[in-house]
Amino acid sequence: MSITTKPFEFAGGVDNEADIEAYLAVFLEENGPEGLVRALGHVARKKGMTEVANKAGVSRQSLYRTLGEGGNPNFTTVNKVVEALGCHLAIVSHST
Repeated sequence: MSITTKPFEFAGGVDNEADIEAYLAVFLEENGPEGLVRALGHVARKKGMTEVANKAGVSRQSLYRTLGEGGNPNFTTVNKVVEALGCHLAIVSHST
């Protein structure tokens, strides 16, 4: 009997803006800026690169390059993608 497998989808359970926010926050907290960029790529692929690129005002090809392995997006592009995914970047104090 053979076992059928499917490729792992990183953002498989990310279905709404609250999920996206939590997913991005965890990747950023655990892996820093590089983790955030990887997570943006996961979520953009899940939602559809063309849709995210259109909302972010960048080309689909540019978005693939920017969020792909070895991509080095600038802050403006990261912010545009975050906003295209229905979130926003914020600075909060570590002290309570």
